[in-house]
Amino acid sequence: MQSVKPLADILSAMGSKSEVDVALVTKAYEFSMKSHEGQKRFSGDAYFSHTAEVGFTLAEIGMDAPTIAAGFLHDTMEDCGVTAGTMESEFGEEILTLVRGVTKLGAIRYHGMERHTESLRKLFAATAEDIRVLIIKLLDRLHNAKTLEHVPEHKRGRIAMETLEIYAPIADRLGMSVVKTELEDAAFPYAYPDEHKKTLELLKERKNENEKRMEKMEKDAKRELAEAGIRTFRMEARVKGIYSLFRKLERKEWDISKIYDILALRIIVPSVADCYTALGVIHNHWRPVPGKIKDYIAFPKPNGYQSIHTTVYTGDGSAMEIQIRTEAQHREAQYGIASHLTYKEVLGYTEGKRGGGLEWIRQFIPVGFKSSPVPAPAIEPSKSGVVPNWVKELALAHSGDDKSDEYLESLKSDFFSHRVFVFTPKADVIDLPLGATPIDFAYNIHSEIANRMSGAKVNGKMVALDSALRNGDIVEIITKPAGKPTRKWYDIAKTTMAKKMIRAALSEQARKS
Repeated sequence: MQSVKPLADILSAMGSKSEVDVALVTKAYEFSMKSHEGQKRFSGDAYFSHTAEVGFTLAEIGMDAPTIAAGFLHDTMEDCGVTAGTMESEFGEEILTLVRGVTKLGAIRYHGMERHTESLRKLFAATAEDIRVLIIKLLDRLHNAKTLEHVPEHKRGRIAMETLEIYAPIADRLGMSVVKTELEDAAFPYAYPDEHKKTLELLKERKNENEKRMEKMEKDAKRELAEAGIRTFRMEARVKGIYSLFRKLERKEWDISKIYDILALRIIVPSVADCYTALGVIHNHWRPVPGKIKDYIAFPKPNGYQSIHTTVYTGDGSAMEIQIRTEAQHREAQYGIASHLTYKEVLGYTEGKRGGGLEWIRQFIPVGFKSSPVPAPAIEPSKSGVVPNWVKELALAHSGDDKSDEYLESLKSDFFSHRVFVFTPKADVIDLPLGATPIDFAYNIHSEIANRMSGAKVNGKMVALDSALRNGDIVEIITKPAGKPTRKWYDIAKTTMAKKMIRAALSEQARKS
């Protein structure tokens, strides 16, 4: 049985402890507890234990008081009959909006898969206005995923797959690596039970060996760094998530000896300069594995992740990954967008800069422009400060006319697949799914440009319209007044948005002819 998280623990975890914030969180905690009184989860635990856990996790990752309060209250309208009027009168419009955004569909208008997809559409529409809605939803789903063992068996597989295919990728794109990993590992046993068992067995075989190697690496690294004059640092072991390990094992034909990052030694230092000094020390003591050095500080990942990764030979016939980063980079690597949404940033007052909390969203530097600064994609202000454009596209890319299965498949392919990041000639970053073509790029820019497209240049050279774009490509669309889409374009396009616009243009052509 799970005990209810005490209010004192939640208040202690909060970043802001002003009287106003403490009063708001306390009121929401007590209101939720009273509203859910007598309700039980499948486990037999008090239902309030779930909402209290969501609120606690929001506090732990540094979210503001209204978001924490909304975490406590997120199920009260759906499950307890609390009206919008009551919610607004008790907690204000801001919290009402957050709770409404997280709440599933109220009236039973849809059933089964339709209901599920409509709830997703509603969630994404609310998220486009306030990114905090999505963060609350992710942590709601995380706690539910961690308690899947108590869910009726016929529901477990569906919830687990949905967690792996939709919610974990969302967390990844928001840079929330801790949440992503925990979502994946909680869902994995129920989505792929046989593969989960097999992966665990392989891990157990190497457990003692890996632990001894890590212990020695940590001891030697501490000595080498201290001797080099680096006194202020800390270390921790990073254990690869079991689902992530499974995905890698699939690519390595289940040969675990080919995977060097099951365990990684993480070195956390005060400054970026210290990162590169530490890298030199590590390479002076251990020989690096060729091709296994990745500088994500100089070239951040698309979700803002920054760290130096190097894999070194350990001297015993094996190798181990070492990650080096600053404290600020470490927090951002763990919590992504949430690490920027402090109380002041949510209100839009980040050291005098509105929306400064998402400066982390940078992309790959295009070929030939490696010495140039990387421009951030356009991000528009919202109630929560800023919302990434891809989140807004989630709300806009699909209409209620889509079939439920088509909608879910398009989500997986358009938004949560592996991504490529390409550039316009003006260095604006365009985020597309893997396999996207110049046609998808053009419709991502503007339908009028795309509908008049006569060709495309990639890195200054003319290419076929079915060419797959790669990270860092600079794409230029060639247009002519008489240009128009063809049925072949529809077959070539990879994104749902491009296909919809092409279909609409073809219908208009047919109507006029």
